[in-house]
Amino acid sequence: MKNISVNIDNVKEFTTIDEIMELQTEISNHHKSLMDKTGKGNDFLGWTSLPGEIDNELIDSINEVAAKIREKAEIFIVIGIGGSYLGARAVIEALSNNFEALRKRNNNPFIVYAGHNIGEDYLSELLEILDDRDYAMTVISKSGTTTEPALAFRLLKNHLENKYGKEEARTRIIAITDKSRGALKKLAGNEGYQTYVVPDDVGGRYSVLTPVGLLPIAVAGFDIKKLIEGAVVIQKLNAVTSVIEDNPMALYAAARNVLYGKGKLVEILVNYQPNLYYLTEWWKQLYGESEGKEGKGIFPAGVNFTSDLHSMGQYIQEGQRILFETVLSVDNPKKEVKIPFDDDNLDGLNYLADRRVNEVNKMAELGTTIAHVEGGVPNIKIEIPEVSEYYIGQLIYFFEIACALSGYILGVNPFDQPGVEAYKRNMFALLAKPGFEKETEEIRKKI
Repeated sequence: MKNISVNIDNVKEFTTIDEIMELQTEISNHHKSLMDKTGKGNDFLGWTSLPGEIDNELIDSINEVAAKIREKAEIFIVIGIGGSYLGARAVIEALSNNFEALRKRNNNPFIVYAGHNIGEDYLSELLEILDDRDYAMTVISKSGTTTEPALAFRLLKNHLENKYGKEEARTRIIAITDKSRGALKKLAGNEGYQTYVVPDDVGGRYSVLTPVGLLPIAVAGFDIKKLIEGAVVIQKLNAVTSVIEDNPMALYAAARNVLYGKGKLVEILVNYQPNLYYLTEWWKQLYGESEGKEGKGIFPAGVNFTSDLHSMGQYIQEGQRILFETVLSVDNPKKEVKIPFDDDNLDGLNYLADRRVNEVNKMAELGTTIAHVEGGVPNIKIEIPEVSEYYIGQLIYFFEIACALSGYILGVNPFDQPGVEAYKRNMFALLAKPGFEKETEEIRKKI
């Protein structure tokens, strides 16, 4: 079977192959430290070997629990923030019908998300919907005290218990948390919730191939075995070699860092399939949180073409030349639609009659790439044959390895996120959280 591939032909006008290959020694050293789990942040390198270590017992357990949820719930709520929900959402939305919310319901619950914002209207409107629907939920948090998901879980747990009674509510809550400590682990033990573990050595944004992502994806009705199989293929490919020409993750990491060194400070992930929107959102978190520290890092942005060609397209074509694009290209769509002939031809589209819409989309992709490259925007192309569990699994592991290598090239720890704590300290101080009295006094002087 064809695997994911990387094409850098459209960066050659901006750099040379020799400049990219100059990173080979550095790439090889970083690759070894990843595989040996000795590099920066090595306490969080469990994800590197994870796909091949997932046992059938865990997969069977997740599938069994997912089947039970499908029997009793019309809606399944995923409570989490950052990597605790974005990976699952990326996969589910990539694989779902674009109009899933409008389709006649099948046996799979509709997946909704909470705990990723503090919007009062959002939570209120969700509770109103749940008044009239059967539902279940998973709460995902190592600690159980992260403000956004903890707040949402408190509200939803209260609603669930009032609706079904405490005994039945316990059967509709699955906790995905630390194996031995934390507030959520303690609550799950006290209440007897079905529980899955977030491995200690896997950080949130690298956790989609743990129960954090696998349970919601299974509840949505998708084949998590195929997802894992795809990831295993790229895991094995990566284990064989760190040679840039033979390892697509190394090639991507090297190319993007050479462009960064030439003043291309912003990377735009481009897709031409609307259901890949949340894959871009997951990618933005993965790369932004992994690389953006110590005054360094490529800024990750995303666009959805051709829609955004009519909004962001002007800037990309003629704005500041600090951009490069990475185009996520899909060979074959799932469906086929041909353009009909029209007798009046008032729109002038008869020259496209009997051709597939995908052909038009592909020519838009090619034409845009040519225009942007000529306008001074390098393009890297990442290609997959189709959007399926197998190839999304490949993409997940591909981007994770490439991100780790890229972070090491930058000289940062790709597995921490110290900057995220700044807003939390200010928020706690403003809310007068116990233990933050000094911070509360200090911040009130600023406002």
